[in-house]
Amino acid sequence: MAQETALITGASSGIGRELARCFAADQKHVILTGRNAAALEDLAAELSGRHGIRAETLVVDLAQKDGPTRLHAAVTALGLPVDVLVNNAGFGLHGTFAELPLARQLEIVQVNITALVELTGLFLPAMVARGQGGILNVGSVAGFVPGPRMAVYYASKAFVLSFSEGLQEELRGTGVRVTNLCPGPTESNFSQVARSHRVRRAQATKMSAAVVAQVGYTDFCRGKLLSIPGVGNKVTIQAPRWLPRAAIRRLVGSYNKLT
Repeated sequence: MAQETALITGASSGIGRELARCFAADQKHVILTGRNAAALEDLAAELSGRHGIRAETLVVDLAQKDGPTRLHAAVTALGLPVDVLVNNAGFGLHGTFAELPLARQLEIVQVNITALVELTGLFLPAMVARGQGGILNVGSVAGFVPGPRMAVYYASKAFVLSFSEGLQEELRGTGVRVTNLCPGPTESNFSQVARSHRVRRAQATKMSAAVVAQVGYTDFCRGKLLSIPGVGNKVTIQAPRWLPRAAIRRLVGSYNKLT
Protein backbone atom coordinates (compact mmCIF):
# COMPACT_ATOMS: atom_id res chain seq x y z
CA MET A 1 0.00 0.00 0.00
CA ALA A 2 1.40 3.40 -1.02
CA GLN A 3 2.25 5.95 1.64
CA GLU A 4 -0.50 8.49 2.19
CA THR A 5 -0.02 12.20 1.62
CA ALA A 6 -1.50 15.01 3.70
CA LEU A 7 -1.89 18.57 2.42
CA ILE A 8 -1.79 21.01 5.34
CA THR A 9 -2.72 24.68 4.94
CA GLY A 10 -1.39 27.26 7.36
CA ALA A 11 1.47 24.90 8.18
CA SER A 12 4.13 27.48 8.99
CA SER A 13 3.15 27.92 12.65
CA GLY A 14 0.82 26.96 15.48
CA ILE A 15 -1.64 24.10 15.15
CA GLY A 16 -0.87 23.62 11.46
CA ARG A 17 2.82 23.07 12.13
CA GLU A 18 2.08 20.61 14.91
CA LEU A 19 -0.43 18.70 12.79
CA ALA A 20 2.26 18.36 10.12
CA ARG A 21 4.51 16.83 12.74
CA CYS A 22 1.77 14.37 13.71
CA PHE A 23 1.25 13.19 10.13
CA ALA A 24 4.98 12.93 9.44
CA ALA A 25 5.58 10.96 12.65
CA ASP A 26 2.97 8.49 11.36
CA GLN A 27 4.96 8.09 8.15
CA LYS A 28 2.69 10.21 5.95
CA HIS A 29 4.16 12.39 3.22
CA VAL A 30 3.25 16.04 3.75
CA ILE A 31 2.65 19.03 1.50
CA LEU A 32 3.09 22.16 3.58
CA THR A 33 1.53 25.40 2.44
CA GLY A 34 1.35 28.90 3.87
CA ARG A 35 2.80 32.37 3.32
CA ASN A 36 6.08 32.11 5.26
CA ALA A 37 8.51 30.40 2.91
CA ALA A 38 11.40 30.22 5.39
CA ALA A 39 9.27 28.66 8.13
CA LEU A 40 7.85 26.11 5.70
CA GLU A 41 11.30 25.14 4.44
CA ASP A 42 12.62 24.75 7.99
CA LEU A 43 9.69 22.50 8.90
CA ALA A 44 10.04 20.43 5.72
CA ALA A 45 13.75 19.86 6.44
CA GLU A 46 12.94 18.84 10.02
CA LEU A 47 10.22 16.37 9.03
CA SER A 48 12.03 14.75 6.10
CA GLY A 49 15.23 14.44 8.12
CA ARG A 50 13.59 13.04 11.23
CA HIS A 51 11.03 10.71 9.67
CA GLY A 52 12.36 9.95 6.20
CA ILE A 53 9.17 11.11 4.49
CA ARG A 54 8.70 13.41 1.53
CA ALA A 55 7.96 16.97 2.61
CA GLU A 56 7.10 19.53 -0.05
CA THR A 57 6.44 23.24 0.43
CA LEU A 58 4.18 25.55 -1.55
CA VAL A 59 3.91 29.26 -0.80
CA VAL A 60 0.34 30.36 -1.48
CA ASP A 61 -1.78 33.15 0.01
CA LEU A 62 -5.32 31.83 0.46
CA ALA A 63 -6.56 35.36 1.10
CA GLN A 64 -6.19 35.88 -2.66
CA LYS A 65 -9.25 34.77 -4.62
CA ASP A 66 -7.18 32.59 -6.95
CA GLY A 67 -5.20 31.07 -4.05
CA PRO A 68 -7.09 27.75 -3.88
CA THR A 69 -6.94 27.09 -7.62
CA ARG A 70 -3.24 27.98 -7.73
CA LEU A 71 -2.60 25.65 -4.81
CA HIS A 72 -4.51 22.82 -6.47
CA ALA A 73 -2.53 23.27 -9.69
CA ALA A 74 0.78 23.31 -7.79
CA VAL A 75 -0.13 20.17 -5.85
CA THR A 76 -1.17 18.41 -9.06
CA ALA A 77 2.20 19.28 -10.58
CA LEU A 78 3.95 17.55 -7.69
CA GLY A 79 2.38 14.23 -8.67
CA LEU A 80 1.34 13.41 -5.10
CA PRO A 81 -2.34 12.43 -4.78
CA VAL A 82 -3.78 14.07 -1.67
CA ASP A 83 -5.24 11.48 0.70
CA VAL A 84 -5.92 13.91 3.56
CA LEU A 85 -6.77 17.60 3.27
CA VAL A 86 -6.12 19.60 6.43
CA ASN A 87 -7.96 22.92 6.22
CA ASN A 88 -6.10 24.70 9.00
CA ALA A 89 -5.44 28.17 7.56
CA GLY A 90 -7.52 30.85 9.21
CA PHE A 91 -7.43 34.06 11.22
CA GLY A 92 -9.64 36.47 13.15
CA LEU A 93 -9.76 40.11 14.19
CA HIS A 94 -10.82 41.68 17.49
CA GLY A 95 -13.08 44.70 17.38
CA THR A 96 -16.64 45.62 16.51
CA PHE A 97 -17.80 44.96 12.97
CA ALA A 98 -18.40 48.66 12.34
CA GLU A 99 -14.92 49.77 13.42
CA LEU A 100 -12.82 47.09 11.70
CA PRO A 101 -11.76 47.51 8.06
CA LEU A 102 -14.33 45.80 5.86
CA ALA A 103 -11.65 44.57 3.43
CA ARG A 104 -9.86 42.67 6.22
CA GLN A 105 -13.11 41.13 7.45
CA LEU A 106 -13.86 39.94 3.93
CA GLU A 107 -10.41 38.32 3.94
CA ILE A 108 -11.52 36.35 7.02
CA VAL A 109 -14.45 35.07 4.98
CA GLN A 110 -12.15 34.29 2.05
CA VAL A 111 -9.62 32.31 4.10
CA ASN A 112 -11.84 30.73 6.78
CA ILE A 113 -14.81 29.87 4.55
CA THR A 114 -14.36 30.36 0.81
CA ALA A 115 -10.87 28.85 0.50
CA LEU A 116 -11.82 25.97 2.81
CA VAL A 117 -14.89 25.14 0.71
CA GLU A 118 -13.04 25.56 -2.58
CA LEU A 119 -10.12 23.36 -1.55
CA THR A 120 -12.52 20.72 -0.30
CA GLY A 121 -14.35 20.84 -3.61
CA LEU A 122 -11.10 20.54 -5.56
CA PHE A 123 -9.62 17.60 -3.64
CA LEU A 124 -12.61 15.65 -2.31
CA PRO A 125 -13.95 14.12 -5.56
CA ALA A 126 -10.70 12.20 -6.14
CA MET A 127 -10.87 10.82 -2.58
CA VAL A 128 -14.42 9.64 -3.15
CA ALA A 129 -13.40 8.05 -6.47
CA ARG A 130 -10.58 6.17 -4.71
CA GLY A 131 -12.87 5.13 -1.86
CA GLN A 132 -10.58 6.46 0.84
CA GLY A 133 -9.28 9.69 2.33
CA GLY A 134 -10.15 12.34 4.84
CA ILE A 135 -10.88 16.00 5.52
CA LEU A 136 -9.63 17.54 8.77
CA ASN A 137 -11.12 21.00 9.25
CA VAL A 138 -9.74 23.17 12.03
CA GLY A 139 -12.67 25.04 13.53
CA SER A 140 -13.00 26.44 17.04
CA VAL A 141 -15.17 26.33 20.13
CA ALA A 142 -16.09 29.83 18.87
CA GLY A 143 -18.26 28.07 16.30
CA PHE A 144 -20.73 27.01 18.97
CA VAL A 145 -21.60 30.52 20.21
CA PRO A 146 -22.13 34.05 18.84
CA GLY A 147 -19.07 36.30 19.12
CA PRO A 148 -19.55 40.00 19.76
CA ARG A 149 -16.32 41.92 19.06
CA MET A 150 -15.17 39.06 16.80
CA ALA A 151 -18.45 38.58 14.98
CA VAL A 152 -17.11 37.53 11.56
CA TYR A 153 -14.54 35.10 12.99
CA TYR A 154 -17.08 33.34 15.24
CA ALA A 155 -19.57 33.17 12.39
CA SER A 156 -16.91 31.69 10.09
CA LYS A 157 -16.22 28.90 12.56
CA ALA A 158 -19.96 28.22 12.90
CA PHE A 159 -19.95 27.71 9.14
CA VAL A 160 -17.03 25.26 9.39
CA LEU A 161 -18.88 23.30 12.08
CA SER A 162 -22.09 23.02 10.04
CA PHE A 163 -20.21 22.29 6.80
CA SER A 164 -18.18 19.53 8.45
CA GLU A 165 -21.26 17.87 9.93
CA GLY A 166 -23.08 18.02 6.60
CA LEU A 167 -20.11 16.57 4.72
CA GLN A 168 -19.68 13.76 7.21
CA GLU A 169 -23.24 12.59 6.66
CA GLU A 170 -22.99 12.90 2.87
CA LEU A 171 -19.78 10.86 2.87
CA ARG A 172 -21.08 8.03 5.04
CA GLY A 173 -20.10 4.74 3.41
CA THR A 174 -17.68 6.28 0.89
CA GLY A 175 -14.48 5.54 2.80
CA VAL A 176 -13.79 9.26 3.27
CA ARG A 177 -13.97 10.60 6.82
CA VAL A 178 -14.41 14.12 8.18
CA THR A 179 -13.21 15.59 11.47
CA ASN A 180 -13.79 19.10 12.79
CA LEU A 181 -11.09 19.98 15.32
CA CYS A 182 -12.46 22.68 17.64
CA PRO A 183 -9.78 24.07 19.97
CA GLY A 184 -10.25 26.81 22.50
CA PRO A 185 -7.54 29.36 23.43
CA THR A 186 -4.24 27.97 22.12
CA GLU A 187 -0.63 29.12 22.33
CA SER A 188 0.05 30.43 18.81
CA ASN A 189 0.43 33.67 16.89
CA PHE A 190 -3.35 33.89 16.42
CA SER A 191 -3.78 36.52 19.13
CA GLN A 192 -1.00 38.71 17.69
CA VAL A 193 -2.80 38.83 14.36
CA ALA A 194 -6.26 39.21 15.88
CA ARG A 195 -5.49 41.88 18.46
CA SER A 196 -2.37 43.68 17.20
CA HIS A 197 -0.62 42.92 20.52
CA ARG A 198 -3.46 44.24 22.69
CA VAL A 199 -4.77 41.88 25.38
CA ARG A 200 -8.15 40.73 26.60
CA ARG A 201 -9.37 42.05 29.93
CA ALA A 202 -10.34 38.48 30.80
CA GLN A 203 -7.52 35.94 30.58
CA ALA A 204 -7.98 32.27 29.76
CA THR A 205 -5.65 29.32 30.20
CA LYS A 206 -4.21 28.32 26.84
CA MET A 207 -3.46 24.81 25.62
CA SER A 208 -0.25 24.16 23.72
CA ALA A 209 -0.58 23.81 19.96
CA ALA A 210 1.20 20.44 20.18
CA VAL A 211 -1.41 19.02 22.57
CA VAL A 212 -4.30 20.38 20.49
CA ALA A 213 -2.83 18.89 17.31
CA GLN A 214 -2.23 15.49 18.88
CA VAL A 215 -5.79 15.29 20.16
CA GLY A 216 -7.12 16.34 16.77
CA TYR A 217 -4.93 13.89 14.89
CA THR A 218 -5.86 10.99 17.17
CA ASP A 219 -9.58 11.76 16.83
CA PHE A 220 -9.20 12.05 13.05
CA CYS A 221 -7.53 8.64 12.87
CA ARG A 222 -10.40 7.21 14.93
CA GLY A 223 -12.97 8.66 12.56
CA LYS A 224 -14.45 11.00 15.15
CA LEU A 225 -16.49 13.88 13.73
CA LEU A 226 -16.00 16.43 16.53
CA SER A 227 -12.66 16.76 18.29
CA ILE A 228 -12.78 19.04 21.35
CA PRO A 229 -9.42 19.18 23.18
CA GLY A 230 -9.59 19.85 26.91
CA VAL A 231 -12.27 19.47 29.56
CA GLY A 232 -12.84 23.23 29.77
CA ASN A 233 -13.58 23.44 26.07
CA LYS A 234 -15.97 20.50 26.29
CA VAL A 235 -17.84 22.42 28.98
CA THR A 236 -17.82 25.63 26.93
CA ILE A 237 -19.59 24.11 23.94
CA GLN A 238 -22.43 23.00 26.20
CA ALA A 239 -23.22 26.61 27.19
CA PRO A 240 -26.07 26.97 24.66
CA ARG A 241 -27.86 24.10 26.43
CA TRP A 242 -27.77 25.87 29.79
CA LEU A 243 -27.98 29.59 29.08
CA PRO A 244 -30.24 31.85 27.02
CA ARG A 245 -28.65 33.16 23.82
CA ALA A 246 -28.82 36.72 25.12
CA ALA A 247 -26.78 35.76 28.19
CA ILE A 248 -24.21 33.99 26.02
CA ARG A 249 -23.86 37.04 23.79
CA ARG A 250 -23.18 39.28 26.78
CA LEU A 251 -20.68 36.84 28.30
CA VAL A 252 -18.73 36.40 25.08
CA GLY A 253 -18.80 40.12 24.36
CA SER A 254 -17.37 40.81 27.81
CA TYR A 255 -14.72 38.12 27.32
CA ASN A 256 -13.67 39.71 24.02
CA LYS A 257 -13.16 43.20 25.46
CA LEU A 258 -9.61 44.46 25.10
CA THR A 259 -7.51 46.67 27.35
